Amino acid sequence: MNPLNTVKSALITGFVLAAVVAVCVNNVFGNPFGFNELPFARWFHTLSGVMWIGLLYYFNVAQIPALAAANADQGGPGGAGIIKYVAPRALLWFRWAAVATWLTGAWYLTRGGNFANAFSLGHGGHDYYGLTIGIGAWLGTIMALNVWIFIWPNQKKVLGVVEATVEQKAKARLIATRASRVNFVLSIPMLMCMGVASHGFPTFGTLN
Repeated sequence: MNPLNTVKSALITGFVLAAVVAVCVNNVFGNPFGFNELPFARWFHTLSGVMWIGLLYYFNVAQIPALAAANADQGGPGGAGIIKYVAPRALLWFRWAAVATWLTGAWYLTRGGNFANAFSLGHGGHDYYGLTIGIGAWLGTIMALNVWIFIWPNQKKVLGVVEATVEQKAKARLIATRASRVNFVLSIPMLMCMGVASHGFPTFGTLN
């Protein structure tokens, strides 16, 4: 069977390929089957984060504008197909990727001895790494809460998972869209903090 025929088989193939690469690279340094939990946690955090933020960007730069254009197109095909087939599947991966991203991030910070340091913002700003990664962690936490408190409960009304009147659906659509747009905005400084925590701010300064 072609491993590219289904999402499941493609994911499995990707994980197998990653394991082969890890073993081959480690073999160069004489430790082909060594296991280091911290890079493993960071890898899973990165994978789940790419899925979550990738879908967030898809919603904000593609699906939401496309649905607005479809609704404004009198006599056009409309957006029923997206609402019925695309949005539920995308939101399934989106909300659980948010959970996976937060949990793997907490795992990574805990195993590295930085969980308290991060969420105390570097103990009040006394530690550069803790402050920077902490800002990113707090922004990510707010974003994950937004997904489960505002976006998904209101999207359930929009998608018809929960019964709602036309007026309730319109209000739910507005709340979900605004919460998603807030996450879109917050993701930009969040990703910056995650990326520069160990490398400094190349635009605004450097880590001494």
